[in-house]
Amino acid sequence: LLGDAGIVRSRAKIEATIGNARAYLKIAEAEGFDQWLWRYVDGVPLQNDFASMADVPAATPLSERISKDLKKAGFRFAGPTIVYAFMQAVGMVNDHVVSCHRHAQLRG
Repeated sequence: LLGDAGIVRSRAKIEATIGNARAYLKIAEAEGFDQWLWRYVDGVPLQNDFASMADVPAATPLSERISKDLKKAGFRFAGPTIVYAFMQAVGMVNDHVVSCHRHAQLRG
């Protein structure tokens, strides 16, 4: 993989990717990765009411906690900022600003 010009050629990142896949599979086999992750929010997306994008944090205490738990499970390169971006991407947190039409739609 280190010789493949089409991918990141950092030994540490390649090893982390392989290790992260193994850690993911371990959690997935034990309880399901989605179940493991969504328990942090009791299965319900967190709703924020930010007025502007400048108010949206890069990380939160919850993303810090999840990051620590991921690291305990064997994940690497899974810091709180990456974890919070993932939480936003999968819908665990509604960070659409209140003036965005999606904010109200997602709030329900």
